[in-house]
Amino acid sequence: MPSPDAQTTRLSKSQLVYRALRERIMDGTYSPGYRLVLEQLAREFSVSAVPVREAVRLLEAEGHVTFERNVGARVAIDETKYETAAEALAVVDGAAVGLSAPHLTEDDLEAAREVNERMRRSRESFDPVGFARLNGEFHAILRSRCPNTDLLNMVDKQLQLLDRIRRSAFDFVPARSLQSVEEHEELLSLIERGAEPDKIERYVRQHRLNTLQAFVEQRRQSAE
Repeated sequence: MPSPDAQTTRLSKSQLVYRALRERIMDGTYSPGYRLVLEQLAREFSVSAVPVREAVRLLEAEGHVTFERNVGARVAIDETKYETAAEALAVVDGAAVGLSAPHLTEDDLEAAREVNERMRRSRESFDPVGFARLNGEFHAILRSRCPNTDLLNMVDKQLQLLDRIRRSAFDFVPARSLQSVEEHEELLSLIERGAEPDKIERYVRQHRLNTLQAFVEQRRQSAE
């Protein structure tokens, strides 16, 4: 059985790690969805895995961290806020791209296809945050010719809200990345064929919702 001094030392180390991790979560250094790798944190704080595990359990009890099967500890995400924001983005981005599509040039479509190819290649050494950044570039090009500035402002508002809620949906559902790239190709084909704006709007909306649905399903499976 550990001596009282050993127990006190271990407790002080766990509290030290706890305070540092909590501060990083609260100031946004560790954003929602960020994975807490215990071994890496133990090396950073020059402690064993035990006080790190205790600190993370304290954070879990406070609702700042969740544990997922086959993943480990992550900074907690407000799933309700994420889902409602993602649904709103699907609606307004779909409308913006639908209005933008008739005005997109060949150069615009070529630029979007080049970004999508970079997304495809990036899967070889997958970085979910980098992939999400490219995904944002792709969608920004396609709505860039939207004449409705109020609608574009609504898209920006939802994107900013989602950025505060989570780092990248693809961090939770990396398998969704390939399907997303393929859907981008189909979307570009629709625009190139001169599809009606309302058809493009519906496609973009469903494309966005597909990612949300994959996220919801992954969270459901993790909770089982």
